[in-house]
Amino acid sequence: MFALVDHSGEAAKAGIKMRPTKLLIFGNPKAGTPVMLAATGSAIDLPLKILIWEDAQGRAWVTYNSPAYLQKRHNLPPELLPNIAVIETLAKNAAE
Repeated sequence: MFALVDHSGEAAKAGIKMRPTKLLIFGNPKAGTPVMLAATGSAIDLPLKILIWEDAQGRAWVTYNSPAYLQKRHNLPPELLPNIAVIETLAKNAAE
């Protein structure tokens, strides 16, 4: 993991109430660099991110851009899909 951004914690420091909202930023240069070399614009979505947040009913949610979406968005070659597919496993683990 590269970073954890605590949006709700930072909001609280600014005197603004926000439901729990955290952004996990993670990646692996050996996996991400070939993706960026194939499609430079993909760097806007790398490193990969997972947003974990709580709704008004107190339910926790895990949000992320799927590998299929990223592949389509950046016209990535199919052979690079495994390089970003780890997000599926990480999101599943975060949801448990």
